[in-house]
Amino acid sequence: MKVTRLASAAAIASALVLPAALPSAAAPPSDRPLPPGLAKQDTLRWSAADDFYIGTAVAGGGHHVSQSYPAPFFNDQQYREVLASEFSSISAENQMKWEFIHPQRGRYRFAETDAIVEFAQENGQVVRGHTLLWHSQNPEWLEEGDFSDQELRAILKDHITTVVSRYAGQIQQWDVANEIFDSEGTLRTEENIWIRELGPGIIADAFRWAHEADPEAKLFFNDYGVEANNAKSDAYYEVIQKYLAQGVPVHGFAVQGHLSMRYGFPAGLEANLQRFDDLGLETAVTEIDVRMDLPIGADPTAAQLEKQANYYQRALEACLGVEGCNSFTIWGFVDKYSWVPVFFEGQGAATVMWNDFTRKPAYYALQSSLVK
Repeated sequence: MKVTRLASAAAIASALVLPAALPSAAAPPSDRPLPPGLAKQDTLRWSAADDFYIGTAVAGGGHHVSQSYPAPFFNDQQYREVLASEFSSISAENQMKWEFIHPQRGRYRFAETDAIVEFAQENGQVVRGHTLLWHSQNPEWLEEGDFSDQELRAILKDHITTVVSRYAGQIQQWDVANEIFDSEGTLRTEENIWIRELGPGIIADAFRWAHEADPEAKLFFNDYGVEANNAKSDAYYEVIQKYLAQGVPVHGFAVQGHLSMRYGFPAGLEANLQRFDDLGLETAVTEIDVRMDLPIGADPTAAQLEKQANYYQRALEACLGVEGCNSFTIWGFVDKYSWVPVFFEGQGAATVMWNDFTRKPAYYALQSSLVK
């Protein structure tokens, strides 16, 4: 991967200073009156309770590199304004993943992540770190390298220690282990380089190293397809109980929530979150979007928009119904920068805002639940 020499984080951050005035809010549809009490500031973060974080992913890296537009976070002023005004939590969509932040052995690329963290501090937001141990989006030097087990273990420990300690005290939650089970609840012993080469014990070590690097950060398992009580979520429930008994510093369990309207809403989401809450864990919804079948050039129908709003709202209500679920993150908020059409052919319109940042029914559905 080509690495561009970047300006210092301070220089990048200086370009991100927002105007004092927030952007004016789009008027809600006439058939959905503005919830009472929102005249002061009509945004999601203002609508949420003080102890509940409404978040989004910060677009950049990954699939964005191959698109025709420049990096949104650094080049789209309106994007930054909405990012600051609407959300109290932000996650790096790709900028903290291995291939981006650690492109060469012994060399880290921190400028973009530094700027995201500084942006969050300037705008009173918390940050979710994503992710430290994963089978995907690893750099070629790692996946194709000829390392001994001892070297590979040292590489992982150095990465976790270096990255987590750099942002110690500035990251609220870390997705330490991401997508370690397949849909049948079996460990990814072939796909995941760390588990394949070093054995399952490396997962607990990753949590221990992250905790040593930042004792204040909450450390999570994170996965898709675990919204319901199924083989995959059962596997997490079992391994987390084992780790807690061993004193491994696991603090949370997160469901991603990449949903498709081709399928029904995942039944039992609240009950599933609750069983992890009952273990003493924090829970979170970390990457939710709701994609729909949408041929190129077609607009969503009113029925599709209503169903999408219902899915978003039900997911948020499930989280709000669990005491320890205090973080709800949508995976991008505006359609023009969404990852969905890139990876799911014939599907799209998965976020809560149109390309011009006006709000969809899904936005108002979330807002109405937040102000209850």
